[in-house]
Parts: sequence; C-alpha cells; structure tokens
Amino acid sequence: MTRISAHISVCLLGVLMTATSQAQSVSDQAKKLQSSSIVIDTHDDTTQRLLNPNFDITSRHSDGNIDIPRMREGGLSAIFFSIWIPGKTLGPDAVKQALDQIDAVRETVRKHPGELILATSAADVRIAKKQNKVAALMGVEGGHMMGNDLAVLRTFAALGVRYMTLTHMENTEWADSSTAKPEHNGLTDFGKDVVREMNRLGVIVDISHVSDKTFYDVLATSKAPVFASHSSCRTICNAARNMTDDMIRDLAKQGGVIQINYHVGFLSQEFRDYEAAHPEAQKEIEAEVAKRCGDNEGCRMTAGDHIVREMMEAGKLPEVDWSKIVEHIDHAVKIGGIDHVGLGSDFDGAIMPIGMEDVTHLPQITDALLKKDYSESDIRRILGENTLRVLSEVQRVSQSLNK
Repeated sequence: MTRISAHISVCLLGVLMTATSQAQSVSDQAKKLQSSSIVIDTHDDTTQRLLNPNFDITSRHSDGNIDIPRMREGGLSAIFFSIWIPGKTLGPDAVKQALDQIDAVRETVRKHPGELILATSAADVRIAKKQNKVAALMGVEGGHMMGNDLAVLRTFAALGVRYMTLTHMENTEWADSSTAKPEHNGLTDFGKDVVREMNRLGVIVDISHVSDKTFYDVLATSKAPVFASHSSCRTICNAARNMTDDMIRDLAKQGGVIQINYHVGFLSQEFRDYEAAHPEAQKEIEAEVAKRCGDNEGCRMTAGDHIVREMMEAGKLPEVDWSKIVEHIDHAVKIGGIDHVGLGSDFDGAIMPIGMEDVTHLPQITDALLKKDYSESDIRRILGENTLRVLSEVQRVSQSLNK
C-alpha cells in the first residue's frame, strides 16, 4: 500500500494524474485477450473502503479505483485485498484491527455470493473465472500485525490470508524496512522463523517494502518462491521501494515474481526529482487531505487523487502517463524473464498515472504489450498466470513441509 496519508511523507510528489484524461483506444484483439485471460492484481487497498458500512462494492462509484462493475469492465478476474494498518500501531491493537479487516473482506464475500468467491488457491481462482465471478484473496501488508506471535500468523492463514508483506514503512522488531533506518541488518533469527512458518503454512512471503538486506535474507531462508506484491524497477525510478536489476534477477532465479506498482512516485524519476525540489507542494497536499478527510482512512485513500488532479489542472504539478507502467513491465521482463513479472497496481491506496484512473483502464496494458509484439501466451503470463504459478508452488512446498 502506498497509503495516501503515510506515503505523502516519502514520495508524494510522484503522484500525478489529470481529471480529464480519456480512455485509450483498445484493439479487438486486446479486448478478447483480456476477457479470456485470468487477470490478477496482487495489491489493492479497497479493504479500507469495505470498513465503511455505506460502501457497496457491487455498485459503480465515481470515486476510488475499484468496485465490481468496474472490475468486470476492466477484465479483472482476481483481487488481493490488502489488510493494512499503520506500522506504528503495534501489539493487541494491531492484531485486532487486522482481524477486523479480514472479517470485512470475508463478510463482503458472504454477502455477495453471486459476484465473489473467497479464494485461497490457484484452483479457486480458476473456478471463479469459470463461474464468471471475481476471486477475492487477501494479503496482510506488514508483519507488525502478527504481534510477534506465530500463533497469530497461523490464524491469519486459517482465515484465508495468502501473503504477508514482512514490513510496511516502519521496521518490525524482526525485519528492516526499505523506508526506515536499519536496526537488524535484515532479518533477525525470529524473522527467519517467520519466513519458515509462512512456507509451512502456504503463505507467500512478500518482499515489497523490505530493505535490500532483508530481501536477500528472505531468499536465503525461504524454501518457496517469494514475490514483490507491488514494486517497480529502481533502474527507471530510484525509489527504495523499487527493485534493482540484480534483485529482479535473483528473485526470478528463485522462481518469484515482481508485480509492477502503478503509483506515479515509483514510475517516474522526473517526479522524484520534482519532489526534492518542491517540498511546499507536499505540504499543500497533506494539508488539503487532512482538511477534507480528518482521520477517515477510507476518505484519504480517494481524496488524494482528486487533490492531485486539481493541482494538475492548476499547473502546480507535471504529468506522468500510464505508459510508464508498460515501460516498467517491459524492463522487468528483459531483466527477469517473462515468467517473473505481474501486476500489483496499489489501486485505492496510491495515485494513478494519467490514463490509468481506475481498473477499467487495464485493457490498455494488454493492448500496449501486443503493440510491443508480446505474444498472447506471454501476456497471459504477465496478467495472471505467473502469479498462479507462485501460489501453486508455495502450496506445494507447504504440503511437502507438512508431511
């Protein structure tokens, strides 16, 4: 999650889009390919909106990035709902809030059985596709929510969580984050126990948000492939949350996948440079978000989009186009290989580039890859098959460890 409230403090001025951008023309081939493929997004912060009793995911909304009508229009087959609370919230309160969000996802599925299926395996996702339903999966974004207790991790897994991001923007007591001062030189011994237990439980180890040293400690410890649920390429945009070319190669060697994040602060170096030169814009956005939303986290998720659009229209911020997503995908494929790249948008938790305002624009990515001469088979891998392979392999490892 690129939380609007939290993320403002690290890379906010890479958050740009316009209010007037039009949907791009998409070829019939791209539309057919999108419709027939399993399309998976491994990171969406729509969970925060599910906590609002007035939010109906089955209705089309004019704000935010995700709801079922728009998912269907964009051809999204499966969504990982992010379970997130701030990294400074710890202990029993963190566990309780995480469980409340897990319950919100499960209740949403229970209330809408004609639209959603709670998925915990690759087979479940394929069943949902055949039944023309959306597969709902869950990922816990931040190991602080397990309260340093492996029993809580086991509870998360039993309730259907299928990945856990080891850190968010703060270090945990057992792992270093990419956006905090190192405390542990990567993973502690307990952190390695967490990774091993996740392998046993069939929960994917997510290395988005972790420090580079933590990443390499994870690779040395995990018996199953790991993934980055929402990270982009550091060669193109030098953000600590992105992966270096060496990291992408090493992730691929271990069978993992980098899921490209659409947040403009991770797509464009130009905007990171602009951020450094114009700290006053960051303060203006922070103040306006606070004014409009107060402590309402669901409001903060969507208000940032509107605020940045207004600043764009006023000429206060430069532009980032949705084609930067394709640039990152293409680079990651060239570095790690076609079997090791996927999609992790950060919808409803970040600011999307111009032309990717919501999930309805996903077919543009498919169309752009076709125009780059990617084969239909290769595009299907990026859209979802690579993620299904990791999910299946992690479960296979779990079964072998539990014999």
